[in-house]
Amino acid sequence: MSSQTQPTVVLNDGATMPQFGLGVYQTPHDATEQVVTLAVEEGYRLVDTASMYGNEDSVGAALLGRTDVFVTTKLGNSEHGFDQALRAFDASKRKLRRGTLDLYLIHWPRPRVDRYVESWKAFIRLQKEGRIRSIGVSNFNRDHLERIIGETGVTPAVNQIELHPHFQQKSLRAFHEQKGIRTESWSPLGRGGGLSEPSLVEIAAKHRRTPAQVVIRWHVDNGLIAIPKTVRPPRLKENIGALGFTLDADDMRRIEALDSAGGRIGPDPATAVF
Repeated sequence: MSSQTQPTVVLNDGATMPQFGLGVYQTPHDATEQVVTLAVEEGYRLVDTASMYGNEDSVGAALLGRTDVFVTTKLGNSEHGFDQALRAFDASKRKLRRGTLDLYLIHWPRPRVDRYVESWKAFIRLQKEGRIRSIGVSNFNRDHLERIIGETGVTPAVNQIELHPHFQQKSLRAFHEQKGIRTESWSPLGRGGGLSEPSLVEIAAKHRRTPAQVVIRWHVDNGLIAIPKTVRPPRLKENIGALGFTLDADDMRRIEALDSAGGRIGPDPATAVF
């Protein structure tokens, strides 16, 4: 799969971002370099890490000299605040060994700590200095987004949120659309929990694909950015194979019907205690 055939989206700051990539959440430090290297060989052009994952240096080693791969990392939960965020960025950049980072996200809003606006102001400064191309957030609810936009006048390019067929976040996505924020899906396969859903199995059989490929394609066809995580080479190949076909309107309707208000599998950003 050549990177040229990969779908991309344009962010609100004019940067272009691949719509499909590799997430390395919980990928062990000693396995990350090999997995990322294999992914890039398969044609992946987006890698998503975070300071909390403890594997930024392995991502950096795998991508050394590769300017054609889009790299995202995130601010750690213990690093909120203006000066702390600037220091944390320097540490991440050093580990990743890149001249400019493509995308930097506030990992969680941590409303109880209430320093995410200060952190966002640091992000704005880093972008103005040309040290990050794009800035965004992760796990922000509508009220968190409204607050940082209202207090700084700067809208995030991306909000990375839990999103999969059983938890589709339609109202938050509609708000993103209104504000020009791109939606990125973490756990895009719902940690594999819903892949045996009969409608997904039937759609997969119809297209001679796997249920996982159908779900990844659903994200892409909805204009979402998807970053499925795997450490297995056959799965790396399978996941990127989702870029080689499209779903029809009936498929999309059937998958949309799987949405469930109680489908969240991760923490709720409003109440998460970190």
